[in-house]
Amino acid sequence: MGISERMGDVLGHAVQAKLLREVLEHPLQVNHLAIIMDGNRRFAWKSKLATGIGHRIGKEKLERVLDWVLELKIPWFTVYALSTENLNRPQEELDVLFKLYAEGLRDIADDPRIHENNVKVHIIGRRELLPENVIEAIDYAESKTKDYDDFVFTVCLAYGSREEMITAIQTIAKDFASGDLALDDIDQKAVSDRLYTADMPDPDLVVRTSGEERISNFLLWQMAYSELYFTDVFWPSFQKKDLLKAIRTYQERGRRYGE
Repeated sequence: MGISERMGDVLGHAVQAKLLREVLEHPLQVNHLAIIMDGNRRFAWKSKLATGIGHRIGKEKLERVLDWVLELKIPWFTVYALSTENLNRPQEELDVLFKLYAEGLRDIADDPRIHENNVKVHIIGRRELLPENVIEAIDYAESKTKDYDDFVFTVCLAYGSREEMITAIQTIAKDFASGDLALDDIDQKAVSDRLYTADMPDPDLVVRTSGEERISNFLLWQMAYSELYFTDVFWPSFQKKDLLKAIRTYQERGRRYGE
């Protein structure tokens, strides 16, 4: 490594340290961070790698990002891992993804950092659409962390926000028809209480990687007043400085909630 590269590394670390200090010292902190992890396949194609390798690097990146979230003491962290639309991908790619999800959930459940930090692992989505090995890994991760509540790490698997809202509407209709819910009691809280995220605060900040600027059927109801941040970086290339930049941008915005 030449002198210029070493100097670049030093400056990069200095900038990152400055960003971290600014984020931690700011009076506005992120309570719930959500990330749409996008770009594994394009990262692999650009790097001339097999798609499966891109997904594996993406899995390893998530483990790193979870470390950063714990360091920043963000109590709620939610990631969009697999949409219901993604289930239409080629079976060969899905098999790779399912294997990674099963492996990743078990790795997280057995990770000492999860238990040292009292992290509850929570999976939302239509798990009946997932293969048995993934469902077993979900049950394993949730059961091993069910008594924790300092941090909540939520993974959206086979998740679609429109489907989630339809289910909530159906439940409301049934409760009304049975007399358990009055017409005047059907309000925003009645809907929120029937979503997968009923026990979670809405996201403060939603980050999407890979340069795409859309929310792709993710937390549509919950994201009503979230701050959105889009970055061109593919998920496997996402760095700590990218996360810190997103949070600093959030902290510099004025959240008015329609006022």
